[in-house]
Amino acid sequence: MTFEIWTVYVATVLALMSTPGPSHLLMLSNSAAHGFRRSLSTAFGDLTANFFQMLAAGLGLATILTASANALTIIKWLGVAYLIWLGIKMIRGATSGAIQKTETLKTVTQKSLWLQGFLTSAANPKAVVFFAALFPQFISPNSDFMTQFIILSTTYIVVDGIFLSLYGMGAGWIARKFAGNAKKWVERTGGTFMIVAAILLGLKTIREQ
Repeated sequence: MTFEIWTVYVATVLALMSTPGPSHLLMLSNSAAHGFRRSLSTAFGDLTANFFQMLAAGLGLATILTASANALTIIKWLGVAYLIWLGIKMIRGATSGAIQKTETLKTVTQKSLWLQGFLTSAANPKAVVFFAALFPQFISPNSDFMTQFIILSTTYIVVDGIFLSLYGMGAGWIARKFAGNAKKWVERTGGTFMIVAAILLGLKTIREQ
């Protein structure tokens, strides 16, 4: 994997994370209720689930690519279509509802906060499909699969960890900004970014053919 491809991957991940998902909102809520340092357990739980989801996606991709040399191109185009669909769904489903706040400020254990983060992420079975759609866009069949997979997975976890930390540290300010119509426009913008990213990935695939 070249540095140029890696930078495009980082830019794509940043675009796809431009709007908060359930795990980010949980981090925001827990940080506001229990403090940033304690809420880090929630972030670790989310990233742990992400690791297993990426591992499942990677094992499936490795099996498919071993069976067919042309499978990567097919998977890439299916991935582009899937990301566009997610973007359209995000735009159409944008709401103006305020972020749900934690109902109680009672002290909870670090294990409980970790479990909340893990279950929130693991409860989304589509995450495996998401990673299976994203990773092939940047994997070259002429290079070692496992090396590329480790680079992509590690990069995603680091970027997501940074986003979770930023949401946690800015909990109060972000909660105010995402109340009312601000949340709706952030979701619409995020959906637009996702569609644009998918189109650019499709153009990249065309150039490689």
